[in-house]
Amino acid sequence: MLAFDAQGTVRLANRSAERLLSGTGGVLGRAAEALGLSACLEGQVPRTLMTVFPGGAGPWELRRSQFRQRGLPHTLVVLTDLRRALREEERLAWQRLVRVLGHEINNSLAPIRSIAEHLKEQLARPPGERASDLEEDLTGGLEVIARRSASLTRFLAAYARLARLPPPTFAAVEVAAWAGRVAALERRVRVIVEPGPDAVLQADGDQLDQLLINLVRNAADAVLQAGAGEVRLRWRVDAGQLALAVVDDGTGLAETANLFVPFFTTKPDGSGIGLVLARQIAEAHGGALSLTNRGDGRRGCEACVTIGTSAARPLSQSA
Repeated sequence: MLAFDAQGTVRLANRSAERLLSGTGGVLGRAAEALGLSACLEGQVPRTLMTVFPGGAGPWELRRSQFRQRGLPHTLVVLTDLRRALREEERLAWQRLVRVLGHEINNSLAPIRSIAEHLKEQLARPPGERASDLEEDLTGGLEVIARRSASLTRFLAAYARLARLPPPTFAAVEVAAWAGRVAALERRVRVIVEPGPDAVLQADGDQLDQLLINLVRNAADAVLQAGAGEVRLRWRVDAGQLALAVVDDGTGLAETANLFVPFFTTKPDGSGIGLVLARQIAEAHGGALSLTNRGDGRRGCEACVTIGTSAARPLSQSA
C-alpha cells in the first residue's frame, strides 16, 4: 500500500511496498514516475498490471481510492500479488481436468483389461478343457475391446481438436442468416428463430456455426430428456453489442460447477468439449458465453453468447 499526495509523491508506504520497491533507493518522498508507478495513478480500477518491480513481477491487482489527510487530498494505491491466487486456480483447474481425464480413460481401459485377462485365461487352458462357447466369447470380447478402443480414440481426437482451435478469420456474418442456418440443422425438436434486429458481425462464420450448433444441440438434448418442449433463438443489439440467447424447455441446470471443465459430461455419448469449445470461440471473438437457468418462471436453460461492440453493427452500415 502506498499513499501519494496531489503532486504524485509518496507520503506513506507499508513494509510490503518498501520490499517491493527495495531496489529503487527508498520510497518516501519520491515521485511515482521515478518509482515506475505512474500507471498506478491513472486509468480505470480495479484492473490487472503486469509491471515488473525489483521485489516482484506480478501480475498485480490494482485498486485505488481517494482520502484526505490534514485537509489535503491523497491517493491510496493498493497492489495485490495475484501469483498465489492464480497458481491455486491453476492447480484446481488441473485437478478437475485430471479427474475427468482419468475417469474417461479408465472407463475404456478397465473393460479392455478385464476382457483381455479373461480371454487370456481361457486360451491358456488345454484344448480339451476350454469352454464350448469360447469362440463366441472371443468374438464378443474382441468387439468390446474394439468398441472401447474406438471410443478412446475419439476422446483423444476431441482433446486435440480443442487444443488446436485456429484463430478466427473475420468476414461479414449476418446474424439472422446465421441463426436460421443453424436452426434448420436440428430436426429432432422444434427450433424457433424469433425475429430480431438486422445486424452484421465481423467474425469467423465457420467457427460461429460450430459454436451455435453445439448450443442448439445441447438445448435439443435437454428438451428430449424432458419429454416435450421447444428451443428458441433470440437476439438483441445494445450499443453495438450482440447478445444471442438459446432458450430451451428442458429440465434446467442441476450441475453448474463443471459446465466448462473439458471432457466433463453427463451424457452417455457426450465428448465433454462442446461447451468448452463454444466458450473458446466466443472469447476468440472478444465475447463471452454464459449458461443459466431461465429466469422467467419456466423450467429450462438459457445459453447467452455476447460479441464485443467492435464486432456488431446494424445491417444498414455494413455496406
